[in-house]
Amino acid sequence: MSEDNQSEIDDFEGPILSEVQVLLSEKRTSLAVMRTGIAVFVLPLSVVSTLIATSKLYDVVDVIHLLVPLLIICGGLVVLAVFLIVKSLRRLRRFDRMIQDLKRSHGKLADFVD
Repeated sequence: MSEDNQSEIDDFEGPILSEVQVLLSEKRTSLAVMRTGIAVFVLPLSVVSTLIATSKLYDVVDVIHLLVPLLIICGGLVVLAVFLIVKSLRRLRRFDRMIQDLKRSHGKLADFVD
């Protein structure tokens, strides 16, 4: 293969590899968003489990004015966590599809990307 042909191949593969790198970095960002969603989901679960574990120490009727806002905030955090997790899963699937399409259209790319 001549040097001209090799440089044409390198010029062609450079942008494709850059595109794959961008897609992989976006995929890492989506995984970080999912990790954040899981962490946000754990907080309301721990608060509610603490309330249940200590429920013998208080009367629910006496502290209902504190429990209702707390449970509303916990519900909001659960909704936020589910939103973050679902959004990141959708983005992960989309990026995986885009990477698969690039791998199918450029055979040499399959050697570099799993």
